Amino acid sequence: MLTFPLSGSSSELVLNVLTMVLNQGKPLDRAYSHNFSGLKLEPSEQARITLVAGDILRRLNLYCFIVDIEQDEFDRLGSKLLNGWHLFHGLELPKMQYSLQVDEKLLKQKIETAKSIPTLWDGCPEWLDTLGQAQLGDKWPAERAALTQVPGRFIRVNELKTNREKLMTSLAKEGVETQIVVAVDSALEVTSNSALFRTDCFQKGLFEQQDAGSQLVAAAVDAKPGMRVVDACAGAGGKTLHIAAQMQGKGRLLAMDIEQWKLDNLKTRAKRAGAHNVETRIIASSKTIKRLKLTADRVLLDVPCSGLGVLKRNPDSKWRDTAERLPVLIDLQKQIIDSYSRMVKVGGMLIYATCSIMPDENRNQVDRFLSENPHFSLIEDETILVSEHGFDGFYLAKMIRNAE
Repeated sequence: MLTFPLSGSSSELVLNVLTMVLNQGKPLDRAYSHNFSGLKLEPSEQARITLVAGDILRRLNLYCFIVDIEQDEFDRLGSKLLNGWHLFHGLELPKMQYSLQVDEKLLKQKIETAKSIPTLWDGCPEWLDTLGQAQLGDKWPAERAALTQVPGRFIRVNELKTNREKLMTSLAKEGVETQIVVAVDSALEVTSNSALFRTDCFQKGLFEQQDAGSQLVAAAVDAKPGMRVVDACAGAGGKTLHIAAQMQGKGRLLAMDIEQWKLDNLKTRAKRAGAHNVETRIIASSKTIKRLKLTADRVLLDVPCSGLGVLKRNPDSKWRDTAERLPVLIDLQKQIIDSYSRMVKVGGMLIYATCSIMPDENRNQVDRFLSENPHFSLIEDETILVSEHGFDGFYLAKMIRNAE
């Protein structure tokens, strides 16, 4: 956490970011991008801004409670909330042009009250706590607390171009400090506030920014050189590029998605990474899937989900309509696994994955699929809990097709 208050200009940027998220409904990453665009901020100052904005969103209800405002009052009372955040963390108040004062005696009383309410102290809305208790039982309190933590900065070594030790040395020469992540062979954790994307190492395609938990999902694909692999929900392609490295650029790797702009971004990333065996294809209709029936050695389905495993990285999701969308997402997951699994050939492997830690999106989906598709069988599955390693939370299941 901070050791001295934000500057006035950084405080205004925090308020602008939070206003875009809370009042305009913008995703947090886009709010950052919009507010940082065109500014020449020092990496350390940008890190401070994202730290404060992220922490406020991770425990928004707590900080609103201690300064006695409602969440929908942020557009008018944002400076009061930011002042309360500073006082909560024992910091001097920032010098802002317009600043609403906080009753410090009342704030201390509210803090003591909040300490006796675990869900409030952990910044957990009621709907999420109800869901977490129902889905995870006695495991939920540890996960709820872990989701309030600041997310780590992890990168994946691009083994098409370098290895972990060489990359660490190269980054150190550019002032980027890293350490090995023992549990993930391809991962480094960045321990300095460095501008990663300004480095020559990034421009040369020596690494990609990717959470260590996400790297475990791609590792489970276990793709080999010469295979035919399909990443059927590729998005911008972080896992696609990891799989390309597994394949050593040999074989066919088909990245598919329903949104062309994501695939266009993937093409740019693949070129930088030297992943020349990546082919992109838009999913225009169900015919796109039918044409690939029984052709793939591996099919990765990183399906759309609630994102409830990555809330410390995307805390704005807690304050959106996630609860209402969950049944729709679960139905969509069912449709995808039922349809896209047809691409797996006999003897091939289907890998189902989400960035959720909730069984209804995970093992329950897999059990339902296997009960209706006896020609598949489960090899293994794993829930990567947030409280275990400090990574984001993910789920993966590996299944084999035994017959047509």
